[in-house]
Amino acid sequence: MDSRHLVDPELAPFLEMFPSMMLSRDNLDEVRNRLLPLPPIEESGVELERIMVPGPAGAPEIRLHVYRPREAARPLPCIYHIHGGGYVAGKAKDLEPAHRPLAALLGCAIVSVDYRLSPETPFPGPIEDCYAGLTWTFANAEALGLDSERIGVMGESAGGGLAAALALLARDRGEYRLAFQHLIYPMLDDRTCARDPHPYAGEFLWHAHNNHFGWSSLLGHAPGGEDVSPYAAAARATDLVGLPPTFISTGALDLFVEEDVDYARRLLRAGVPTELHVYPGAFHAFDMMEGAVVAEQARRDSRQALARFLA
Repeated sequence: MDSRHLVDPELAPFLEMFPSMMLSRDNLDEVRNRLLPLPPIEESGVELERIMVPGPAGAPEIRLHVYRPREAARPLPCIYHIHGGGYVAGKAKDLEPAHRPLAALLGCAIVSVDYRLSPETPFPGPIEDCYAGLTWTFANAEALGLDSERIGVMGESAGGGLAAALALLARDRGEYRLAFQHLIYPMLDDRTCARDPHPYAGEFLWHAHNNHFGWSSLLGHAPGGEDVSPYAAAARATDLVGLPPTFISTGALDLFVEEDVDYARRLLRAGVPTELHVYPGAFHAFDMMEGAVVAEQARRDSRQALARFLA
C-alpha cells in the first residue's frame, strides 16, 4: 500500500514533522512524556479551573478542566470533551491552546476530562471515568452556570470513540440527555484490526500496528473477537435509535474512514440527524496542520456544527 500520491500536497509537510512510529509497551512512557510543539496559550478572556471530582465507585478521583468565558451570558452551553491518544496516551491539559479560543469563539463552557489510560486501566475503567465526569458536570451545572439542556460530548480519535460510547451509555442508563455528539475521526471499531486492510487508507500517523496495540490495550485481549461491549467499541452497538444529533468528520486516507462512514450510515438509518464529512487527501489528525486549505475547511466545518449544536 502506497498512498502518498493521494495526499493533499499542502498536508505533505505534516508527515515530515510527525513521522509514524510503532507503539509498544517498551516505548509507551516515551510517547506519553513526549513534548508536543504546542502553540502559545492565549488567555482569550476565558477562565480555567482544574477540579478533582469523584471517579467511579471504588476508583480514584478524576481531574476535569473547566473553561468558561467570563463575559458570555449565563447559563452557558457546554462541550464535554474527551481527548485522543489511541486509548493509551494523551492529556487534557495539552488541549488548552485549542480549548481557550474555542470557548471564547463559541461563547460556551468546555469541560475536558482526564480519564485513566490503558493498558494499565483497561475497559471499563476509561469509559466509567468519562461517565463519572459527565455525572459531576450535570449535577453541578447550575453552580457552574451551565445550561443542562445544552450539554453534548465531543472527542477526536480515541476521544471520539469514547464520546460515541459515552453517548450510548448515557442513552442506555437514562440519567442524562445529551444535546449532541461531535466525533472527529473517531476510533469506533476494534474489528478494523481483523478486516482486510483498505488499499489506500491507514498508511500515515495512525496505522494498523498502532491500532491493534491501542485496541488490545483497551480491551485487555486481541481485538476483533466476539462479545466486545459497545461501551468499549461503539460500532458494536446493534441499536443506534435515540442517540443525539451527530457530527462525524474524517479523512479519506484515515485508517478509520470506513468505520466512520459506516457508523454515520447506520445513524441515519436509525433516524439520528447526522452530518458527515470526508476530506480528500487527508490522513489522521490532518486538521492540526496550519495553512492547508483542507485542514482549515475541516476546522471551519467543525466550529460551525458546534455553533449550531450549542445554539
